[in-house]
Amino acid sequence: MPLGLLGQEVWARETMKRSLKGEARNSRGRAIADKESQRWLAGLELSQTQIPAEKQLGTIADREADIYELFAHPRRSRSEFLIRAAQNRNTKSPSVSGEVKPLFSAIRQSTVAGEITLKLQRTPRRRERLAVLNVRYGQFWLQPPAHLGALGSIAVNVVLAEEPHPPTGEKAVVWLLTTVSVETFEAACQCLKWYSKRWLIERYFYVLKSGCRVEELQLENAGRLKRAIACYSMVAWRLLWLTYEARQHPEQSVAGILETEEWQVLYCRAHQTKEVPLVAPSLGESVLWIAKLGGFLGRKGDGEPGVETLWRGLGKLHEMAATWELMRG
Repeated sequence: MPLGLLGQEVWARETMKRSLKGEARNSRGRAIADKESQRWLAGLELSQTQIPAEKQLGTIADREADIYELFAHPRRSRSEFLIRAAQNRNTKSPSVSGEVKPLFSAIRQSTVAGEITLKLQRTPRRRERLAVLNVRYGQFWLQPPAHLGALGSIAVNVVLAEEPHPPTGEKAVVWLLTTVSVETFEAACQCLKWYSKRWLIERYFYVLKSGCRVEELQLENAGRLKRAIACYSMVAWRLLWLTYEARQHPEQSVAGILETEEWQVLYCRAHQTKEVPLVAPSLGESVLWIAKLGGFLGRKGDGEPGVETLWRGLGKLHEMAATWELMRG
């Protein structure tokens, strides 16, 4: 459940036509402070500052955050990482002194600890489905790249979740690097369940960019652009929260979530009546009606309304509510 935003950074690249291969090759000798990847360290510092010290803090990120400097960055107590691995780094096993192996082959030599069934979220590249994954886990010492030798080795736990029989054209392999203690199969499964929730942040940026269209704003200066993005960020968060709140607690009243004029006109539109009910409808019903305003058909195989139909429906609902309030005085 998205509860809100602690921080967010927006930046523009100096050039959008830079060769990615050339950029990666030329960036190796540069300090982390001079790279875009510095934002991961800044995000960690912000989280550790904003979240009370007595709370456990988990930093969950995709392959883009597999940065050695991030693993080596100082962390407060109860601050842990859960990051999807991208680099096949050299590792040493704590049980075999001096034996260096690539990370991916080293974890694959571990025995399968068990199976877990995870619900894979729908993405632009795959449908939502259940996947049965073989789980391996182990502890290794990551070896620093040659240009970062001064940072020394870093102890991490590695979880590998691999689908032995994926559907045709799809694969599901998840390599997780974590500082969370993973000494049992249950602990490894917990890490996988936590990581499966990371997709929610992708939905947030989808709403912010495709729904609110912040990248298409044409304001005169950076200050106005920042203020607009701040407002749209709250809109995007609330829309995402509304989507998942309706799925988690559909039976609760919509009063206090929608304005009175909004749920009144929504009910009258859905039932084709002028009689306003004395009691507000449920959140689940209201979200379904909003989605139908946005083009959701609600057929048997359509599943739950998504954020795309909801943002279209909410736009129409706001116009209807304004007219409703004006007509009723």
